[in-house]
Amino acid sequence: MKPLACLLLVLCGTVFAQTAPSVTKLYDGPFSTIERELVPLVEAMSESQLSFVPAEGEFKGARTFAQQATHVAAVIYVVSAKLLGEANPVDMGTNENGPSTLKTKADVVKFVKDAFAYGHKGLATVNATNQLEMIPSPFGQGKVPRGSAASILTWHSFDHYGQMAVYARMNGVVPPASRGN
Repeated sequence: MKPLACLLLVLCGTVFAQTAPSVTKLYDGPFSTIERELVPLVEAMSESQLSFVPAEGEFKGARTFAQQATHVAAVIYVVSAKLLGEANPVDMGTNENGPSTLKTKADVVKFVKDAFAYGHKGLATVNATNQLEMIPSPFGQGKVPRGSAASILTWHSFDHYGQMAVYARMNGVVPPASRGN
């Protein structure tokens, strides 16, 4: 009986043992999650809905749905450029809303998708050895830990996703991430 119990304990330990994620995966995993939610939301809105901004309440000067999406992308670009030690490859535009040349839904979707691809490239540089290394701040003067900059990609994107989900619902669009299977 004891050998069987020992064998079961070993097998259970093997089955339930999990490898700790790498630091890179620790940052990239949640970023992949917001990518899977935000990109389909942008794709779900029609061309005409991209210019929507709520009119009821205190929304004077608020970003349109498209500007929310391109702002997220512009911030992903500027932060990722710092992670990579590169110059920002895109025009941040007015109020960090991205290039003014983004006019169509196809332009907006491509800009957002390309930003996420660049973000993954930036996050791939973060590891256990360098996550506390000080890098130039993506915003203003000074330096910030690489890991702190990396975390911006996710929390900032989720912040705007929440606003975008409300805009979508106000237009009769259920966010794809909220739809039943």
